[in-house]
Amino acid sequence: MPEFAYVAVDPRGRERRGTVSAPSDADAKAGLAARKLFVVRLMPQAVDAPRRSFALPFPLGRTPRLNARHLTLFTRQLATISQVSPLEEALRTIARQSEQHHVRAIVTRVADGVLEGRRLADALAREPRSFPPFYRAMVSAGESSGALPEILERLAGLLERQAEMRGKLLSALAYPVVLTLVAIGVVAALMIGVVPRVVEQFQDVGQQLPFLTRLVIGISDLLAGWWWALLLLVGAGAAGAVHLLRQEGPRFVFDRWCLRLPLVGRLIRDLHAARMARTLSTMIESRLPLIEGLRLTEGTVHNRALRRATARIVESIRGGGSLSGALARAGVFPPLLVYMAASGESAGRLDVMLARAADYLEREFDNFTATALSLLEPMIIVVMGVIVVTIVLAILLPILQLQTLIGG
Repeated sequence: MPEFAYVAVDPRGRERRGTVSAPSDADAKAGLAARKLFVVRLMPQAVDAPRRSFALPFPLGRTPRLNARHLTLFTRQLATISQVSPLEEALRTIARQSEQHHVRAIVTRVADGVLEGRRLADALAREPRSFPPFYRAMVSAGESSGALPEILERLAGLLERQAEMRGKLLSALAYPVVLTLVAIGVVAALMIGVVPRVVEQFQDVGQQLPFLTRLVIGISDLLAGWWWALLLLVGAGAAGAVHLLRQEGPRFVFDRWCLRLPLVGRLIRDLHAARMARTLSTMIESRLPLIEGLRLTEGTVHNRALRRATARIVESIRGGGSLSGALARAGVFPPLLVYMAASGESAGRLDVMLARAADYLEREFDNFTATALSLLEPMIIVVMGVIVVTIVLAILLPILQLQTLIGG
């Protein structure tokens, strides 16, 4: 069916722009008139307009979407502008201000949906890869209760807090990762470039070299001659691991094993519990039913063991149980979260207590990562120092042996 681009004026005198599908221009004008829009200009949509999507900078034809940073910025802008402007106008303003083409296209499509008479949640549902189910559910609850600006403010705060936690995690891991890569590079350079040239001096000695020297020479020869095979082996192993972890069964076993690790398990557990508590608190505060909030929160949990535990919690509450009791029976959530949930249920302020639990767990996460990384950094340096000292000692031992033979 042909599409027509139009410029119209609504009963309040505001300019409206968009597209409409109709068999003819007369039908398009009639449809716009039925929506109480006075048509100023109507023209057929260009045939090659859809081809512009192929120019998007997304490889292999992937469908563009809003990432976490774009979604956070969009929500904050919408929460702010919608308080002083109509919703459709706020969306158009955000689209015009966006510097990235795919973000502008997605927001424009949402604005077109609102202009066509859809609710905002229904317009967002047309872009499911950009707006997750829990996001759309909260927007729908805000529209139903007439408190959309407040819901958008809560959503913006939630997404900003999650972005802050992601930023802290990435910044905490950046230095150890760089330090580890540098250490590996230094050791590889010593083993491949330095050791072979030094050991050439000992080939005509006629004496058996020390075991440590022979061991280092063997490793050096292996790295120098077969580095490409080792890289292929590591790449194949990584690809196989990624493929295996994409399957539900192995991924569940791996995630459950991660939760049992001494330090990493606690880190993962507290981080996911804080994220779930924060999301669930925001949903309950937005007047979403507890079971619906849990069901939607389940999709935000990446660890499969925690996700299955959340699904069991939904079934337990649906059967008449309490949230705190279901959390305790799951056995994978921090005791603090269970205690705060029980306190919130008894006081009738579950959303407040879950938010406080999230605050505490996030502070514990910050303190734990700071302490763990303060220990990890010197450990990496010590391990690198031991390896370098071992290489140097392997080179010095034959020299000392030769000096002993000469002196004898």
